[in-house]
Amino acid sequence: MTDFLARLERFERVDSTQGIVREWLDAGTRGVCVAVADEQTAGRGRLDREWTAPPGAALLASAGFTPPNMPLRHAWRLAATVALAMIDAAEAAAGLRDDTIWIKWPNDLVADGPDGRLLKLAGVLGETRSDGDRVTSAVIGIGLNVDWPAAAFPADLAPFMTSLREISGGRPVDRDVLLEGWLARLEPRLEALTAGAFDAGGWTKRQRTTGRRVEVDLGGQVVSGLAVGVDPESGALSVEAEARGPDGQEGLLVIDSGEVVRCRIVDLPRSTRSGIPPA
Repeated sequence: MTDFLARLERFERVDSTQGIVREWLDAGTRGVCVAVADEQTAGRGRLDREWTAPPGAALLASAGFTPPNMPLRHAWRLAATVALAMIDAAEAAAGLRDDTIWIKWPNDLVADGPDGRLLKLAGVLGETRSDGDRVTSAVIGIGLNVDWPAAAFPADLAPFMTSLREISGGRPVDRDVLLEGWLARLEPRLEALTAGAFDAGGWTKRQRTTGRRVEVDLGGQVVSGLAVGVDPESGALSVEAEARGPDGQEGLLVIDSGEVVRCRIVDLPRSTRSGIPPA
C-alpha cells in the first residue's frame, strides 16, 4: 500500500512535520516521502498561524514531492490532490456519506454544522520551491481533527471547528486506518497528476464556497460579493464583487490564493434559525 513512498516515518512528538520533510528533501530524498506525528509543538497553518491539537487527537502529516515536470503555475494542484485523497479517506474511515466533507477555498476542509455554519475539520499548507517555471520540490502539510471530542475543543475555537468523531455521531475513528486509506488513495491520484491529469471535476464539486457570499481579505483591501466558481487551471476563486478596489467598481474579480489573508463566508442557508454569526 505504501510501495510508492520513498520514505515514511512516524514520530511521537516533533516540532513540525513540515520541517522534517523539508530536511529530507534538502538532503536529497526524491519521489514521495511522508512524516506523521502524534503531536506537534510548533505546528503551523497558512500565514504562520498556530496549529495545535492534543496528542493523538489529530492526523498530523506532511508529504514531500519532487515532481518530474510540473509547471509552477500548477503547484497548487499538489495540495488540492492531497486534500481530495484525504476527503475520500476520511469519509470512508469515519463511515460517512459521500459529500459530507467539503473544501472551503482556498485550503480548509469543512463540514456543515447543525446551524448551517461551516465547521473546520482540517487545514492544508503548501510550500513550494522552483527553478524558473518548474516545481523542484514541494511539502504539503495537513492537520485533520480525528478522534477529538467536542468537549475537549479549545473554548475560543469550539464554535468554529469539528472532528471526524463529532460528524460521525460520536464514533471513535482510528488514525491508522485513516492514514492507510489516505496513502492508498493518494498514490493513484499522484500518478494521474504526474501524467498531467488533475481531478478538476472532483475539486470543483467539493467547493463549499461556490454560490455563497464571501468576504475576501487581500491584505489591506476586503472584497465582498458572491463566489461564483473556481478555475481548475489557476486555482483562483471568481467573485462577483460588490465593490472592487478603492474606486468601488463592481464586477467579476478573479482572486489567486496567494493574495488571500482570509476568506470568510458571510451568509448561512435560509433554513438556519441560529443567531450565531457565520464562520
